This record gives sequence, structure tokens and C-alpha cells, in this order.
Amino acid sequence: MTLVGFLAFLDPPLPGTRDAIAALKRDGVEVKVITGDNELVTENVCSQVGIASGRIVLGAELDQMSDTALAHLVERTSVFARVSPNHKNRIILALKQRSHVVGFLGDGINDAPSLHSADVGISVANAVDVARDAADIILLQSGLEVLHSGIIEGRKAFDNVMKYLLMGTSSNFGNMFSMAGAAVFLPFLPMLPMQILLNNFLYDLSQLPIPTDHVDPAFTRKPQHWDIAVIRKFMLIIGPISSVYDFLTFFVLLKVFHSSESLFHTGWFVESLATQTLVLFVIRTVGNPWSNWPSLPLAATIVTTVILGMFLPFSSLAAPLGFVSLPGPFFLFLLAVTGTYLGVVEVAKRRLFREHSGPRATRPARRRPAHQLAC
Repeated sequence: MTLVGFLAFLDPPLPGTRDAIAALKRDGVEVKVITGDNELVTENVCSQVGIASGRIVLGAELDQMSDTALAHLVERTSVFARVSPNHKNRIILALKQRSHVVGFLGDGINDAPSLHSADVGISVANAVDVARDAADIILLQSGLEVLHSGIIEGRKAFDNVMKYLLMGTSSNFGNMFSMAGAAVFLPFLPMLPMQILLNNFLYDLSQLPIPTDHVDPAFTRKPQHWDIAVIRKFMLIIGPISSVYDFLTFFVLLKVFHSSESLFHTGWFVESLATQTLVLFVIRTVGNPWSNWPSLPLAATIVTTVILGMFLPFSSLAAPLGFVSLPGPFFLFLLAVTGTYLGVVEVAKRRLFREHSGPRATRPARRRPAHQLAC
């Protein structure tokens, strides 16, 4: 046999991989490498993409290790080499046992079990059919940058969903108290059924652009977790505050403006719509509302809804809807009550979020470490 030459295979990391991994780490996602390649190749690749390999654990070591021991090992180990499909699956399950939220990125047949076991299985467009079928998400673009962008967009969507939940639960809870309380001492309905439906329609209409809203940068810097306790406490605190201002409005309408039934309906309709929609400007951010402006579509829709609500009693639709024209001094009262309501909610919001030591709905019942991405 005569040596003709060497045939070498080179599969370098994609450009931008190092920056993407650094961005994932900055935003609370720890990247772990789980590969069947030998430790020398693995260490070289890790050095190129900025992953500190430290001690590389081999598959043979995992064979001698119990699941309990492995669960402790995965916390302090970032790189696993010469592993089998069964080893990969054990590592994924060990991370989940430690209460991590685990994503697994793989494109081969032997990755299918781990793609199934992970909280989120991720594959690529040119992966084998088995891997694509087992994955929850398929990346259509090359590079980890798209994965990082997807994680950030997911956190933004989570935050915007929380805005709607916090606003909706607190508002509805407060309205329930107000309606029940008014029914005790009023000889007529506090608001007609048609007016309630219109109020809810305009309120929901103003919330449609929430998905376009800006998100606190601090909220996207670390993984967020669902916490029903935050929603419940926010509802129990902000809802009654809303009812207090409703009762104040009832008092002013009856004692100051000596309202008829129609004027009472109209006054509470306008006050209720203004307070429950404008409050989103306050509760949409953890910190100072002036430091994080809402998106233009959201701001425009909320302001337009409030203006429309104030215009309806003076329009041709007033009579069919049961509205009457409001006196000029009422709008001065409306300005004062709305401004003070937003101020009180801002104080209560900051105290509530400070108690929960972080962004909305982030503190879980038991501690959950950072997200893990295994590749």
C-alpha cells in the first residue's frame, strides 16, 4: 500500500456563534455541549465558540454514575463527550430533575429521544426526518442567533400577556365590587346592560395593540416563570382601589351633580372606561412609566378609546345608548379622579413588585435555576 495523502474533514463553527452563545449566557440561558465526538475535538470547538469546557465528562464515566450523582454533576459541568443517545437522554432528564427548563438542539437520528425528553426540542431544516418529527421547533435559519432572538421574543410575549392578565383581573374584580356595592343603595341599575357591553367592548378594543408594546429590558434579561400568586395579589390590591374610586364617583354624581338615572349611567360609564384603560400606562412596566414609553399603536388606541367614550354622550348615539350630556364641571372631576387613581396604583404597584423582588410574575413557588440549552 502506498500513502497518497490525508483526507481531512473540517466543520468549523458558523460565524456569529461565539457572540450568540455570549448573548444567551448574558440573558440567563446556560449552554451545555453534549456530543458523541472525542474530547479533543470537543475541547477545540468549545474554545472557538467561547464555552469554558473545564472538566470534560466522558460517556464511560456516566455509565458508572447513579442518576442522583448525575443530577449533581450536570449543575457544574458544561461539556460531555463520547456520549451515547442514552447518555444524552439521561443528562436531559437530570437537568429537568434539578428544575431547569431544558431545550435540546439536535439534528441526528440518535438525538430523537433527547428531543422528546427536553421541555423544548429544537431541530434544523436540514435535519433527518426523525429529528424533525421529534422536535417542537424547527429553525429555518442557520446559526444560534435566531434561537436567541426567539427566546427574547418569547419573554416579550410572556410579559405582554401578563400585562393583559393583571389589567383584566384587577379591573373586573374591582367592577364586581362596585356593581355589587351600588346595587345595595341605588334604586336603579348602576349601568344598563347595553352600556356594560359597550364598556367591555371599548375596553377590550383598547387592549388589542398590547402585543406591539415595548417590554422592560430587565424583564428580558433572565428567564421568567408563571406565578399565579402575583396575579392574585395584584387583583386583590388594585381591584379594591378601583372600587374606592368608583364609590367616590357615585357619591359625587349623586350628592354634587344630583344626577338623574341617565346622568348617573353616563358619568360612571365615562369614569369607568377612562380609569380602567388609562391604568395600563402605569401597570405595563415595573418601574417608572416615564422611563419606558408604550408603543405608538397601544398609546394611540388607548387615548382614542377614552376620547370616544367621552364623546359618545354628545353624539347622535347618546339617546339609543341611554346616555345624556355631561356637565362641564364633571370633566374637571374626571381629570382629578383619574390622575389620583393612576398615582395611587403606581405606588401600590411598586410596593407589590418590590415585595416579589423582581419583574411581574417571575418568582415561582420554588426556586428554578436558569434555562439550559443542550446541544
